[in-house]
Amino acid sequence: MSAKVWIDGHFVPRDEAKVSIFDHGLLYGDGVFEGIRAYNGKIFECAAHMRRLFDSARAIRLTIPYTPEEIEKFTYETLKTNNMSDSYIRLVVTRGVGTLGLDPGNCKRPTVFIITELIRLYPHEMYENGMSVITASVIRNHPNALSPRIKSLNYLNNILAKIEAADAGVPEAVMLNTEGFVAECTADNIFIVRNGEVLTPPASEGSLEGVTRGAIINICRGSAIPIHERRLERHDLYIADECFLTGTAAEVIPVTKIDGRPIGTGKPGPVTKRLSENFHKLVRLVQN
Repeated sequence: MSAKVWIDGHFVPRDEAKVSIFDHGLLYGDGVFEGIRAYNGKIFECAAHMRRLFDSARAIRLTIPYTPEEIEKFTYETLKTNNMSDSYIRLVVTRGVGTLGLDPGNCKRPTVFIITELIRLYPHEMYENGMSVITASVIRNHPNALSPRIKSLNYLNNILAKIEAADAGVPEAVMLNTEGFVAECTADNIFIVRNGEVLTPPASEGSLEGVTRGAIINICRGSAIPIHERRLERHDLYIADECFLTGTAAEVIPVTKIDGRPIGTGKPGPVTKRLSENFHKLVRLVQN
C-alpha cells in the first residue's frame, strides 16, 4: 500500500500530495514546521513539539486553524494510516495560497500537512566512531532579522552551510552567530564536555531550543552530570574533551574531529556514550 500524507484534513497518496504554486510557503518560505519522532507508536515529547510549533506560528503571526490537541490527533491518525510504529514525522504549516505579492493578508487559510517517514540521518558507523565537522563561514541569522527560536521554513543559511560541509567532505558544520560565538550546527544542537562538565550554547546565542537538546539537559541534571548553558568560542570546541550533537533525527551522535583537529582522544568519550545510552533508555521507558 502506498504511503499517504495528511493534508488539510484528507489523506492523499504520497505521489499525489501537492501544494499550490501560489502557496506562500513555497513562494517565500512563509511558514513553520516541526521534526518529530515516534517510537513504538508514541510521539516522543509531543507536548514540547506542539508548544514550539504554536509558539513559532504565533511569533510570525500565523494562526494555525487547529488546536494542538487536534494536530496531535491527526498525527497519530497519519501514523496509523501508514502502519508506522517507529517514524520520523514532518509537520508543516504554511501561510497558505495567496498572490505573488508579499502581503500575507492575501492568504485566506494556512496549509497544513503531515508526513511520516523512516529516516536514518547518519550511518551507523558514525554513531560508533564519531563524525568530523567543520566551522562554516555562513553565520546564523541575526536575532533581530529572524529569531532562531522560530522553527521556520527559512533554512537557506543552514543549507549554504551544509553545502560548505559537503564541499569539505564532512556531514555537518558548526555555525557561528553574528558575534562569532558558537550557535549550533546546520540541523543539530551542539554540546561539549570539558573537565567533566557538559556545556552547550544558550538559546540567546542563536540556537534553536531543540527538544532532544532539552531531553539531554534533563538527563544530565537527573544523573548528577554538571551541565551549563554557556557562551562558547571555537577555541572551546578545539580543546574539548568530548563533543556531540543532538537532534530529533540525529538523536545523539559523537563528534571526534572539528576543522581537522581531533577532539579528546579522537574517539567517542565516556560522557557522550553514557548520555546516548540514557537517552535511548528514556525513549524506551517513556514509550512503553
